[in-house]
Amino acid sequence: MPRKPDPRSFPIAVLLTALVAFGPVSTDMYLPSLPAMTRAFDTSVSMVQLTLSVFTAGFAFGMLFYGPLSDRFGRLPVLIAGVMLYVAASVVCMVAPTIEALLAGRFLQALGACAGPVLGRAIVRDVYDRAEAARMLSYMAAAMALAPAVAPLIGGGLHAAFGWQSNFVVLTGFGVVILAAVWAALQETNRHRDPHALRPSRIIANFLHLLRNRAFMGHTACVALAFGGLFSFISGSSFVVIDVLGVKPGYFGFAFMAVVIGYITGAFGGGRLTGRLGIERMLFIGSLLVAAAGTTAMALAWAGVETVVAVIAPISVYFLGAALVMPNGTAGAIGPFPRMAGAASSLLGFLQMGMGSLMGYLVGLLHDGTTRVMTTSIGLMGLATLAVFLLAVRGLRDDEEPAEAAEKAS
Repeated sequence: MPRKPDPRSFPIAVLLTALVAFGPVSTDMYLPSLPAMTRAFDTSVSMVQLTLSVFTAGFAFGMLFYGPLSDRFGRLPVLIAGVMLYVAASVVCMVAPTIEALLAGRFLQALGACAGPVLGRAIVRDVYDRAEAARMLSYMAAAMALAPAVAPLIGGGLHAAFGWQSNFVVLTGFGVVILAAVWAALQETNRHRDPHALRPSRIIANFLHLLRNRAFMGHTACVALAFGGLFSFISGSSFVVIDVLGVKPGYFGFAFMAVVIGYITGAFGGGRLTGRLGIERMLFIGSLLVAAAGTTAMALAWAGVETVVAVIAPISVYFLGAALVMPNGTAGAIGPFPRMAGAASSLLGFLQMGMGSLMGYLVGLLHDGTTRVMTTSIGLMGLATLAVFLLAVRGLRDDEEPAEAAEKAS
């Protein structure tokens, strides 16, 4: 049997990036189809948008379990099981005859998909130290941003040529390719398996310990709130850009790409600057950007300025700031917990995706045919991110590991 690549090698970095991209690929691919799906299923805007919120809810729920499972049995077998579930559920979505069947398929698809980012982040923590992990996560975020940049373009073309179901055909194929790559190339990285990790008392104790830890909760809250604004755009963008601003579905991907370019810029720049400036300074810069950009988008909307530029330009800056907040916040949250990296990654992912699910649901529920609801959600999330940073994160040293003693005691 051929020897598998080193976990720190470039091919494995590419594979880990693909694993973390399960979420954006699965949400962004079919965004151009959402308005047409309301007609195909003879249902409402909020019901079709629920396919996004159900996915993020399932994503959040599943994240609570993959971390402890991987702490007990290792990253590799749990990851393989998750990707297999994703492939099967994608087939269910592809053939769904009703909106209710599609919602069920999306929930199952999310349960499988969330194995990718939870275990991808845990693997990064397994093989890199805290500072290297932040830098690695930033570069992964920059590369991963290609997924939401390209996915809507592909999805728009597929929808125009073959209909909305074709998006799920491609997602099924994506899952099969990732499953084969994980099976062939990835080796086990968990060197600290915990035989008691699945005990309910241990899971509860670990999660309670994390919830009481200022470093974990401060960094995690910044990540979750910034993501809440980001997902507000993902959930509401197709209806705002296509229905409100009049952009054709085939061109929607270009508007979305402009926003993602902001994310790529921030993620790549963050990867280069984190080692020099440190996690806290990068979080501060990112928090300022999401607050300023979100407030600008909100103000323009309430002033009645409804143009593509008025929406896309400030939100592109928001995405740039979010690309600084999320990788650094993730590294700051998980870094102090080398022996429970899976549990920490699970809880962070649950809170992050839970916030995304909530904001996506509210944007769909409150959609009023204008740009105000979506941009207000983004603006409030940006301001909240800055507030949490100033109140809970500022003052923590980058080299501080406040969980170490408590973790050893547990």
